[in-house]
Amino acid sequence: MADAKVIPFDDDRSRGSAQRTSRRRSAPRRKGDPVAGVKALPGQQDGAQQGGDPGVAPPEPSGQGQGHRQGTRSAGGWDRRVAGGLAFLRRRLTGEYEVDDFGYDEELTDQVLMSLLRPFYEKYFRVEVKGIENIPADGGALIVANHSGTLPLDGLMMQVAVHDNHPQGRHLRLLAADLVFMLPVINELARKAGHTLACAEDAERLLERGELVGVMPEGFKGIGKPFSERYKLQRFGRGGFVSTALRTGSPIVPCSIVGAEEIYPMIGNAKTLARVLGIPYFPITPTFPWLGPLGAVPLPTKWTIQFGEPIPTDGYPPEAAEDPMLMFNLTDQVREQIQHSLYKLLVQRRSVFF
Repeated sequence: MADAKVIPFDDDRSRGSAQRTSRRRSAPRRKGDPVAGVKALPGQQDGAQQGGDPGVAPPEPSGQGQGHRQGTRSAGGWDRRVAGGLAFLRRRLTGEYEVDDFGYDEELTDQVLMSLLRPFYEKYFRVEVKGIENIPADGGALIVANHSGTLPLDGLMMQVAVHDNHPQGRHLRLLAADLVFMLPVINELARKAGHTLACAEDAERLLERGELVGVMPEGFKGIGKPFSERYKLQRFGRGGFVSTALRTGSPIVPCSIVGAEEIYPMIGNAKTLARVLGIPYFPITPTFPWLGPLGAVPLPTKWTIQFGEPIPTDGYPPEAAEDPMLMFNLTDQVREQIQHSLYKLLVQRRSVFF
């Protein structure tokens, strides 16, 4: 496929850049003559033009006014989009794009995956982001968030929130459970979007490269908890994320997400069916499985994602990563900070849906 040309926007240069100079009239102004420098009314404009008043600008021809210029710019914008799309397709077909050793495809994520998630982020869940300035402008950092919602949509919305609101447009690399990489199609999409297995080795490699890494330590205990326990944080495992942050000297940024708990109110769990299917839980909600596929549509709740002040770890000695008491204290500090922020956001929330 031939390279597509990028058609630039129209150049809005002013027509006739030479400035006209008006001459002073020697004869007195007659009644009905327009005052110099004042534009004539539409009904008088033709007469003024014929009178040769040099201080009045000639009218633009029909179809060449502001609407015409806006239409031209709009057409140029569409031309650029089409040209960019064709160039993107050419690179995909010829293999002229980069993928890192984790399978992350930055171009596909920016051009396609983010574009698919953004309508849910902006229009459906209407996500409000707070504290984005607490995420470092560069270098590695570990973002630790609560997990909820029956399906892991909160992680995806957090990924869009970081990319679209951070001044540097940084990308968030999420650590996902092994079940994600066992599912067909989902496995490939997760890799392309920058996700990787939730293990210390992969997390350390990403942090050492200066990447933003996202982790939700509650795991399936958080995402699959009943609706009656909403916004009550579950146990944060053994504090493995703290050990990873200490080894790399990366700051820990607590993140609180409000709104995800109510998208699928989980009122029951068919444990026997879950064991047969080999999944951690089989959710029962007011709409699923009673309404079939329609019951899988999430409720349009209003979300808030707040990033808290970072907790530095670069001041600890290298052996601190092996200190179980220190890991316990830091894990508890992160958990308490997230829980406190959740309660504060819930008090400020006006409604689940508005």
